Amino acid sequence: MEWINTYLSCRYEDGARGPEKFDCWGLVRDARHQHQGKRLLPSWGHVRNTEPKEFTRAYRSEAQHMEVCAPEPGAIAAVMRGAICIHVALVVESGGQLKILEINPARGARCMPLHRWQRDHNTITYYRDRP
Repeated sequence: MEWINTYLSCRYEDGARGPEKFDCWGLVRDARHQHQGKRLLPSWGHVRNTEPKEFTRAYRSEAQHMEVCAPEPGAIAAVMRGAICIHVALVVESGGQLKILEINPARGARCMPLHRWQRDHNTITYYRDRP
């Protein structure tokens, strides 16, 4: 999917909502709405990755409107450390396989096979919009 490449050239910036800079929530929010036809989620632009409790409050606020699911295109992958949400990414389908589209300050933007990404994270919960 060529649209994925537009995100791979973006840079990470905490609180950014695009189009050239994103944080993890900003990328998930934009890509699932623009390219997967999902509802536009709230910005939460004031939340920073250096504020894990606030990040988790925002995560919980959105999770209550969604349902837990298996990995599927358009699902949000929430990475947990105990009860704290530390990262989010987006499940996409490309080349007939599920992949993760993510951005973070250490690696920047990338798209990789889901099974490889899952090896790097102990606790992941996947969410989709309720019907």
